[in-house]
Amino acid sequence: MSAGTLTVLEPEGLYPDTRLEQEVLGPGVRILQGNARTGLADLPDALLAEVDGLMTLRMPVPAAQIARFPRLKVVIRMGVGYDRVDRAACAARGIKVCNVPDYGTQEVAEFAVLLALSLRRGLILYHDTQRGPDPARWGVMPSPLHRRQEAQTFGILGLGRIGSAAALRAKAFGYRVAFFDPFIPNGWDRALGIARTRTLEELLAKSDVLSIHAPLTRGTRGLIGERELRLLPPNAVVVNTARGPILDIDALERCLRDGHLAGAGLDVLPEEPPRDPVPALLRAYRAGEAWLRGRLVITPHIAFHTPEAWDDIRLKSLETMRDVLVEGKATNVIPPDAD
Repeated sequence: MSAGTLTVLEPEGLYPDTRLEQEVLGPGVRILQGNARTGLADLPDALLAEVDGLMTLRMPVPAAQIARFPRLKVVIRMGVGYDRVDRAACAARGIKVCNVPDYGTQEVAEFAVLLALSLRRGLILYHDTQRGPDPARWGVMPSPLHRRQEAQTFGILGLGRIGSAAALRAKAFGYRVAFFDPFIPNGWDRALGIARTRTLEELLAKSDVLSIHAPLTRGTRGLIGERELRLLPPNAVVVNTARGPILDIDALERCLRDGHLAGAGLDVLPEEPPRDPVPALLRAYRAGEAWLRGRLVITPHIAFHTPEAWDDIRLKSLETMRDVLVEGKATNVIPPDAD
């Protein structure tokens, strides 16, 4: 290996070959694949010592592992969220951290609206109650879940790319749409034809559906707790396709159990995959407790999933690595103070 050769590591062995990687990054970049299963700790020091660029999908990148990469210059988080990378440790070494903000946008936005619609139109309720040896009677089941879209406000917390795409889709189904995001410049609401709220409390007070689309940062961790959930109108629905720790799942359980909230759709949980002791809400859901029938949907962080999205994440991650590591650009670089 020549002194000027750059080396990029994909530690999880995601793909059967590295032909696309070589095509995008060019002949002057060496591509390595690892076979790590539990984390970067699975890989030897000798391998990590050669790496200039690191691309990870599911694998955390903590400070202790960053210290094992003496040459590391760029970390690409192959996804939108970047909370799995210790950015403070990277910043201390001058290592650039990038995400891939333009993959899965349509998929996650569609899934968020789908969760809301499937709860609000009774799809989940009737599916749950018509199954098994003792199905519900054949006919309408009165439920506070059921609402016409035009009679509701679809509230969006975080109007980034996915939040904006969700806003357009919710509008198409007839919802009134409002959002809260203090980082979005004035006029973006006019461009989308939706309503801006000045405070989180104002958004909550009018949201018949609350859909969370914020990144996980120091400022958003635990942002939606019991106080916030009880500011929602009675019989509201909560949807989270962003990051689990933004929403207090124990507070959600209490607000569902006492009837303040009609339902919830969660594609993300505070800990993934969940480990014992699992939250009370997840225990009740897995046990099929009667009080939750038709009111809760949990999926395993798959809102992004389509074959097209998987193709995007590979290609766009490589293009970002090429731009930043090889060409010295600032494509998708996360500012150190982004939290």
